[in-house]
Amino acid sequence: MSHIAYLSLGTNLGDKQHNLESAIVEIAKRVGVVQATSAFMVTEPWGFESKHSFLNAAVRVLTELSPLDLLHVTQQIERKLGRSRKSVDGRYHDRIIDIDIMLYDNIELHTPNLTIPHAHLHERDFMLTPLKEILISNEYNLR
Repeated sequence: MSHIAYLSLGTNLGDKQHNLESAIVEIAKRVGVVQATSAFMVTEPWGFESKHSFLNAAVRVLTELSPLDLLHVTQQIERKLGRSRKSVDGRYHDRIIDIDIMLYDNIELHTPNLTIPHAHLHERDFMLTPLKEILISNEYNLR
């Protein structure tokens, strides 16, 4: 059975556009069909200070993976693209790539490793703005 997941992508180190494009290619290879991609958006760091701005985007992907399998695969993609550590207990840092699951179908999930919808989605314009772009685009294309 296919599921629709919305992923948030972010990077603030190295060739940011290349990092996002590489993440999207890996998502298409390992997660499922990338149905939509938002524009790339420059944003300021959220939750920590850094001299490096972020480049953010969102993707809608059609996947056969369960939410926890999706988490596992996105973390593998992050490692493959060079991310060596995850943020823990609200301590954020610069990163080559960050992939977060924002939404997955219409489910709510609360586990020690994964919360859907994303726990901070409502606070983060760098997630909401690209997500809204995809949702509005999808609605427009369905008419």
